[in-house]
Amino acid sequence: MRWREPTGCGATSNSGRARESSLGGGTGTTAQALALPRTFHNLAVVDPRVTEQRNPRTAEIDLASSLEIVDLIGAEDRLVADAVATQRKKIAQAIEWAEATFRAGGRLFYAGAGTSGRLGVLDASEIPPTFGADPAMVQGIIAGGHAALTRSQEGAEDRPEGARADVDAAGVTRGDFLVGIAASGTTPYVRVALERARELGARTAILACSPPPREMLAAADLAIVVVTGPEVVTGSTRMKAGTATKLVLNTITTGAMIRLGKTYGNLMVDVQATNAKLKDRSERIVVEVCGCSREDARAQLAGADGSVKLAIVMQKLTIDKAAAQHLLANAAGRIRDVVPGPPPPVT
Repeated sequence: MRWREPTGCGATSNSGRARESSLGGGTGTTAQALALPRTFHNLAVVDPRVTEQRNPRTAEIDLASSLEIVDLIGAEDRLVADAVATQRKKIAQAIEWAEATFRAGGRLFYAGAGTSGRLGVLDASEIPPTFGADPAMVQGIIAGGHAALTRSQEGAEDRPEGARADVDAAGVTRGDFLVGIAASGTTPYVRVALERARELGARTAILACSPPPREMLAAADLAIVVVTGPEVVTGSTRMKAGTATKLVLNTITTGAMIRLGKTYGNLMVDVQATNAKLKDRSERIVVEVCGCSREDARAQLAGADGSVKLAIVMQKLTIDKAAAQHLLANAAGRIRDVVPGPPPPVT
């Protein structure tokens, strides 16, 4: 084997032992100190951004075999979920804010550059088909615009004036919630997007994978800082930081949609059946919940204009579409408050 595990790459320094940041949790909230996880204490700090530091465990990865590369990357990826878990209370707060925003008719915006911006757009784009939500409910704002989704827009993240214009163009206003996404915690585009959203009366949060500086924290009502440590390839935040970002965004939107009654148990009852796979899923959900045949499920879905939620209520209560709509409207869309009993157990 040509590759060997590196040794002596992690000289301890006072600056590397613990980089702390004051994390604001909103007006009147006690600031909390964020220290690096134990795993990353023995790093010689060259750049204060954790995501820009070298990873001693992958210092000789260019000598590794293909299988060793897989093992090294896999070992680093396994650290991500634990890093996300350290921010569980902050993420839960973001879910509650998103839910409250939606219930009041507001919208959730993500703002980011590069990989962070693309992940925001990706999460936003999946909400309508998964939960039957209006596309306007969750929107992604990315530095450089739509062109940046498929091609790097050099320097876009460093042009703060673009963030101000993009936030204004999106129509962010009082009652909305904007989450800035910056893996390094320092992206100028994200800072200005947060500042502008604040000026417009929106609630704000920063999601970062390295402790942000004071000026970034000052623009956010909530800081979710998932310290994922140095990347396998130094500075490549599309890796661990990107994975952590996707986990957090998935959790925020999925949690908010569940709280809004868009699932029945863990069943996707507001799914939009826009293709053959989703039509099949819709039928299977109705069959499983109602204990009916595929033919009956198809008939109920046809009478419910494809709505799984309506079809279930119509079948279970033997009522027509209008009556089912009325009951669900009075129950804020929650099937549990309309249909007696829990969803069927998992077998």
